[in-house]
Amino acid sequence: MTRQEINEEKQKEIFKEQNKENIKKSIKIFLKIILFFIIFITIFFYYTTYISTVKIQVREYRINNKKIPSNFNGLKIIQLSDLHYGSTMFIKNVQEIVTLINERNPDLIVFTGDLINKDFKLSSKEQEKLINELKKLNASLGKYAISGEEDLESFTTIFNQSDFTILSDESELIYNDNINPILLVGVTTPIKDNDSLETAYSYFKEPTHNPDIYTITLLHQPDYVDDIINNYNTDLFLAGHSHNGNIRVPILNYAMKKEGAKKYDQDYYDLENKQLFISSGLGTNNSNSIRLFCRPSINFFRLSNK
Repeated sequence: MTRQEINEEKQKEIFKEQNKENIKKSIKIFLKIILFFIIFITIFFYYTTYISTVKIQVREYRINNKKIPSNFNGLKIIQLSDLHYGSTMFIKNVQEIVTLINERNPDLIVFTGDLINKDFKLSSKEQEKLINELKKLNASLGKYAISGEEDLESFTTIFNQSDFTILSDESELIYNDNINPILLVGVTTPIKDNDSLETAYSYFKEPTHNPDIYTITLLHQPDYVDDIINNYNTDLFLAGHSHNGNIRVPILNYAMKKEGAKKYDQDYYDLENKQLFISSGLGTNNSNSIRLFCRPSINFFRLSNK
């Protein structure tokens, strides 16, 4: 073998060793990338499923309107919605919710639909526990609820036994140590027909009604606001259903939208000087059991005419 051939052989061996080292490095980099993605996906799944779905926040708002009677200045309203009990919300979560609410000493508590997750089998024992917890909610001027599209017979049983007043296309005058009340209207959604709205707002057909009374409307699916706003008097709408998208991507302005909340899905809208607040809800629905950039929440309102 000539010197040149020996050098060529040695060169080939060196190239082989270099290739082996390069392959090893590439495999290590590839495995690190795979490991990174596994860790990222695991953390993402754990966070969106087990942390962001139960870390409840309280969103505070001040409602200013000259129509609010002076005796209602400082009135505190708590709105909770879309518990979807049996999804990501269970008794221990309800206990936390009750504590968060009672710490704020609300005057009114309103629930805007979807109490039990529709595929969850609620046992009689669990129903009794849920009633006992909801019964502990304190509100000096009353507790009110409307149903959502997923609410069945258990909704009526649970809220009746928890000292809530269910407003089913009904209204109620709310008094606060004075003769000047505000009006609370509960609209059943999806809206059946115009007659149901006529029934809900029948106060305005009474001969002694006050046409300028400050009116709060509770409804579940916010897109029905358009059926109400041009024909009936309402100053403040409180709705649920949308979960504010459950998953929101701020940079892309993306949110998951549901039927009944295609047009209105975010937390607040100013509609020709009428206000619409939409709760992000507490539980998650069947089609999506995770949350991202959209934590479960309770809405806390303070009224003022200043």
